[in-house]
Amino acid sequence: MTLKIYLASRSPRRHSLLKQLNVDFTQVDGEIDESVHSGENAQAYVARLALEKAKKGWSNSDRDRPVLGADTIVVVDGNILGKPVDFSDSRRMLKSMSNRSHQVMTAVAIYSSEQLLQTIVLSDVEFCELDDKQIETYWQTGEPQDKAGSYAIQGIGGQFVKKINGSYSAIVGLPLYETNQLLDKVYS
Repeated sequence: MTLKIYLASRSPRRHSLLKQLNVDFTQVDGEIDESVHSGENAQAYVARLALEKAKKGWSNSDRDRPVLGADTIVVVDGNILGKPVDFSDSRRMLKSMSNRSHQVMTAVAIYSSEQLLQTIVLSDVEFCELDDKQIETYWQTGEPQDKAGSYAIQGIGGQFVKKINGSYSAIVGLPLYETNQLLDKVYS
């Protein structure tokens, strides 16, 4: 049986990952303000964004099937690293992760009028040491310019990753195992 949902995301990575679960989805607008609220910690922030995206998607759907919203953030020393605003911002982020570990948090929310299911997956990623030339060369590829933490593990940025402890698919943008578990609950 193919499950049918709405997906409140334009991310090609989430589209691709969701297809691996044999889910039939229709994209709906889930664009929200992604500002961090005062006093909000990283886990609360990523959970709120996933839920708000799912709710926004619900309001923009036909409301005849659940909506999945998700968000992924990168965290170093408790600080949330969003998408870089320019090269200097990207360099700052990548330097802060150089030769050490950081955390990637991905939250998934499935929302409908009957239910709300949500999970957060935490993964640790260890980077190699990065020098200024590597960072500048990477920036010039264009890849880090629209990515949280200024890198993509599934792309060129994967060369900086020494090891991960957690879910690779969650780091890419959608934890397959946990999302499948939520969908099983929705359709059981």
